[in-house]
Amino acid sequence: MTRGSPRSRIRELRRLIRYHNDRYYRDDAPVIPDAEYDALFRELARLEEAHPELFDPDSPTQRVGAEPVETFGTVVRELPMLSLQNAFGEGELREFDARIRRHLESRGYSGDRGRVDPFAYTAEVKIDGLAVELTYEKGAFVRGATRGDGVRGEDVTANLKTIPDVPLAIPRNSSAGPVPGVLDVRGEIFMDRNDFAGLNRGRERLGEAAFANPRNAAAGSVRQLDPRVTASRRLRLWVYGIGRIDPGASAPPPFGPLPFATHRDVLDRLHAWGFPVNRDGTRGFLDIEGVIAFYREVEAGKDSLPYEIDGIVVKVDELGVQRELGEVARSPRWAIAAKFSPDRAETTVEEIVVSVGRTGTLTPVAILSPVTVRGVKVRRATLHNQDNVDAKDIRVGDRVVIQRAGDVIPEVVESLSAKSGAPGRGAPFRLPDRCPICGSAVTRVAGEAAHRCTGTDCVARRKESLRHFVSKNAMDIDGLGPKVLSTLVDEGLVAEPADLYRLEREPLAGLDRLGEKSADNLVRAVERSRTPTLGRFLFALGIPHVGEHLSGVLARRFGTIEAIRTAAPEELSAVHEVGPEVARSIRDYFESAEGRRTVDHLLENRTLTIRPEPAAEGVFAGKTFLFTGTLGLPRAKAKEIVRRGGGTVATAISRRVDYLVAGENPGSKIAKAKEMGIRVISEREFLEGDFGGGA
Repeated sequence: MTRGSPRSRIRELRRLIRYHNDRYYRDDAPVIPDAEYDALFRELARLEEAHPELFDPDSPTQRVGAEPVETFGTVVRELPMLSLQNAFGEGELREFDARIRRHLESRGYSGDRGRVDPFAYTAEVKIDGLAVELTYEKGAFVRGATRGDGVRGEDVTANLKTIPDVPLAIPRNSSAGPVPGVLDVRGEIFMDRNDFAGLNRGRERLGEAAFANPRNAAAGSVRQLDPRVTASRRLRLWVYGIGRIDPGASAPPPFGPLPFATHRDVLDRLHAWGFPVNRDGTRGFLDIEGVIAFYREVEAGKDSLPYEIDGIVVKVDELGVQRELGEVARSPRWAIAAKFSPDRAETTVEEIVVSVGRTGTLTPVAILSPVTVRGVKVRRATLHNQDNVDAKDIRVGDRVVIQRAGDVIPEVVESLSAKSGAPGRGAPFRLPDRCPICGSAVTRVAGEAAHRCTGTDCVARRKESLRHFVSKNAMDIDGLGPKVLSTLVDEGLVAEPADLYRLEREPLAGLDRLGEKSADNLVRAVERSRTPTLGRFLFALGIPHVGEHLSGVLARRFGTIEAIRTAAPEELSAVHEVGPEVARSIRDYFESAEGRRTVDHLLENRTLTIRPEPAAEGVFAGKTFLFTGTLGLPRAKAKEIVRRGGGTVATAISRRVDYLVAGENPGSKIAKAKEMGIRVISEREFLEGDFGGGA
């Protein structure tokens, strides 16, 4: 082959373009003008088109060039990407270890002790990025998707192809072993701190909003509809495991005839196949005490790393033990995310304002001197209600401690000014006796901490009610965010939910916040919502005390909206989770002029066609849970686990509760539960799903 042959020229062009990509995207130090780079790229594309026999899936031309899309497709997985349970602190790591031992020993499992210790662990730093799955068929990258809900993710293949760390093909290197027929590789897309800072500097120069933190920047970059935008961002990938692996396109996933025995084997093989593995951030340990020492070491040095982390991930190393342990509530028993202590910061309360919710509830909100917590600039924190403000004695001008753990809304932990008895503090805060929006009287609900606006035509209530109606877990009307809804109300186009189904394209397209394309998308989204299940419809109405789960329970019990709206209080109270207060709230809603008008207008002329609620089934079917104290996982996540398992979640202690799940600092509910004969279980017992005989 001569030096000037197409093969050698293509090889040289690919080498040059990869070099210049690194200088441009990684080093921010291009060495040739854009026009010269474009000429090289076009020459390579022409040669590859003229010589298809020289096609290489890892060529630079295969990374960039896809056209923008209007929306992402959906990828449905055969093997879900499970979520991890959380551990906070060393004690919970030791409990994780003890739980594994109890589970295995109760089943008489000993493992292949001649090869590995079944209780050995691998610990890895937990990158704070966007989880993705890369699918390879016969060594070629064919699909990439976000994690989504674990089963369904967004198809972002074109965008992932633009990231240099993502191999477009697995090299057939004999030293790395045979390439599987099908391989799902799982990892985290992230952005280094320096690259994140550079990206924000560039956005500020252009007058664009800065990203709050590297994770948001990475996630936003991957979810761009135009792959060229993704390509312009300096995104990185580290892989941490596999999903399906089918060595001969026939083995059952995920534990067929695997070519490795441990998680460390998996990482070594992925590295040999050319995938980026964070070897410096991964360690093996023979016991949990070694893991804990690593946890301390990483937490102490996390700020010196070039990337952001929010903990470590601990996994049982032997794959056979992983298989024996299995999973519970869509989380593996053999792995846990050990999170670092919640980040706190001190700041000053500049003002306390009042917001009005969909049910008219007035909520005090602290306006804070801006302070950054875990990379997010915090300016507001809810104060919940008057009782909470009084208990913590929070006043304007106070120095306070705020806390932000994970994605939880920041909260005011305490007032340092109150604690120290600082002189010259502001006056105690009091909620107004008139609604700050409509001027109607405010009353405190008997037996509750809530203060509510009594005005039925309050604009704030109307907007919040509509916001709830269109939300994802209610009618799920995409494209109707708070600002668009506010505009629709202010322009007189929407005054009640039924008005949404009378919207037409032309008036929408003329609004400042929309346009023809957005108007078309919105009209289609509204049309798609015309056939909700009864449970969704009931939840969308926003009846006080009737949440998403109870809506489903009522829907399955009564079958139709007419049966629910005409049910007597005693019929409603006969439902396992409905007490007198909830029954009264339901009756009050359907007997009110506003409630009757809302439902009648939604049902007239078949505006909506309501479908029956599917029957409940699952491991928690027929059981009612109540949570108390501080849990290791978000309260919303715990409730979702129960609901997906067919169970119900109570809001207060009563004899209808089967299990009280107690976290840290559980309070008085423990004693009340024992008095009522309700079984009290720990969060760990709840997550294992083994309650030892029921209530």
